[in-house]
Amino acid sequence: MAYDTHLADRVRELMGPEAGVSEKRMFGGLAFLIDGHMAVAVSGQGGLMVRVDPDESKTLLGRAHVSPMVMRGKELAGWIRVATDGVKTRKQLQTWVDRGVARARLA
Repeated sequence: MAYDTHLADRVRELMGPEAGVSEKRMFGGLAFLIDGHMAVAVSGQGGLMVRVDPDESKTLLGRAHVSPMVMRGKELAGWIRVATDGVKTRKQLQTWVDRGVARARLA
């Protein structure tokens, strides 16, 4: 499945004002990086992958539309998936993009 280009455009619009933003195709989707550190990615499996504080992962997984990020059968600490239904509005998407950007800036 190809990534959602409309969602990518929405993320691009929100990240436009950020310094050090770049884009890179990876994981079957489109990743948005801050100074070379991935913040969020529009997933080829749908929705958004978001970089988060690993200590907050358990709490975030209790939210609607959020699931663990799993690659090659293993959960990735510090990463979550947000389903398409969890990023429908600008406010929803902004919340996740801001969280990913803030975490990437700490890398």
